[in-house]
Amino acid sequence: MLPIELIRRMAVTGYTTVAITDHADTSNTSDILSTLFRVRESAKLFGVELLCGVEITHVPPQQIADLAKLAKDEGADIVVVHGETPVEPVAPGTNHAACGCRYVNILAHPGLVSVEDAKIAAETGVALELTSRGGHNRTNGHVARVAREARCRLVVDSDAHAPHDILDKRAKRIVARGAGLNEAECREILSLNVGEFLSC
Repeated sequence: MLPIELIRRMAVTGYTTVAITDHADTSNTSDILSTLFRVRESAKLFGVELLCGVEITHVPPQQIADLAKLAKDEGADIVVVHGETPVEPVAPGTNHAACGCRYVNILAHPGLVSVEDAKIAAETGVALELTSRGGHNRTNGHVARVAREARCRLVVDSDAHAPHDILDKRAKRIVARGAGLNEAECREILSLNVGEFLSC
């Protein structure tokens, strides 16, 4: 979808804040951000605050910190790293590199993330993702258990690639409950203050 199409569809679903984090590597990070910055005014006209960002994807772990810093230096509101999902050949060490990087906000679909890495994420303020995306969501229960043990923040994301991927409030709650979270944990995660989270 075009960025503004995604924003419009999410506005109609009830969102007032939307983060767009397209897949990025060393070839396109700057281009993604400059493109998204140009859509901010259009988003405002639909009543949506647009958070511009990138999802660092299939980048060698040794390059993640530098690329995340570059994105933040260029004005990214949010930096996500594509984690070691069980359904893609993500390089081992990606989760560890993301969890230890202060320029990363979210480790998306981290697969069988270790407790040790989740504890590092808790220290650096990196959140682990519970995702609704097919395949990536196979390990949501593991991610929730590890985050609970490590006292690491969790977020629920749609990882939307098409209109039918957009989650309403009910669907987000189902993802959280399906991962094994109790009602209190669901309320806490689903009431996340995005501004406070990103300013940490």
